[in-house]
Amino acid sequence: MHLAILSPTIFESAALLNHLEQHFTLEKGVYKKQNLSISLSVCGVGLVNTAIHTSRIAQNDSDLMILIGLAGTFNRAFEIGTVVNVTEEAYGDLGAEDQNGRLLSIHDLELIPADKPPFQNGKLINPSAHEFSFLPKASSISVNKVSGSKQSIELIEDAFAVDIENMEGAAFFQVCLSQRKRFLQLRAISNYVEPRNKDNWKINEALVNLTDVLVNIIDNLVLATSS
Repeated sequence: MHLAILSPTIFESAALLNHLEQHFTLEKGVYKKQNLSISLSVCGVGLVNTAIHTSRIAQNDSDLMILIGLAGTFNRAFEIGTVVNVTEEAYGDLGAEDQNGRLLSIHDLELIPADKPPFQNGKLINPSAHEFSFLPKASSISVNKVSGSKQSIELIEDAFAVDIENMEGAAFFQVCLSQRKRFLQLRAISNYVEPRNKDNWKINEALVNLTDVLVNIIDNLVLATSS
């Protein structure tokens, strides 16, 4: 079984890389242990970088592609540090701005029909997400600019009823769905979406939890592929 893991930055996957270097054998850029092989790569920040990189990785033989990273949450039911399984994505700032500042999405503008594949009612939905039911599920939007002011946050919350926001997920979802790849997106909550205040962020805690979840998944895959 081959697992392809992508992260927007090396910062978000550094601890996982350290784990792989300690417990796996590196052969031609691929980490191997028994019948499991893992490739780990940095896709770059943002939708365009992610789309380009995911398209390239999707051409290779992989049984599961995983995008990992940090995220901010609108949903106060999620504690900071929680690792979530993103089940659905949407583009959060692709479209036009109305006179009152409200976003008119590409589907509102009828530029792309809301149910034209791979979209379902304007959403990109992961059909494989249910396979990882041990993690809390989250809906997400992907944006080019993360929310940092009261006004922009209110506009987003008015336009989308979602749990988190990130800068890469929708592109990853769309490529994987289009290429019929089995995939998963894991996000660790580093902060609540509120007027920007980095003092409230808990990045290290979120990354520790993200790495722990990934190591657990990898260990289980090693066992499953060995039996």
